Amino acid sequence: MAHPKRKISKQRRNKRRTHVKATTQQLSTCSNCGTTVKYHTVCPECGYYRGKLAIEPKVVL
Repeated sequence: MAHPKRKISKQRRNKRRTHVKATTQQLSTCSNCGTTVKYHTVCPECGYYRGKLAIEPKVVL
């Protein structure tokens, strides 16, 4: 395995990592009930995904 001959400075390391950052999640509204959900996920409120029932929603008693 190769070993570096010189220590990588903090500035050089940080310059390489400038494009690595957290992004905000993309949100949309459910077409069935109107709640805010993440893209490409089933709505936790009503259980619909892209206009079709995907899962039965949980009933809280």
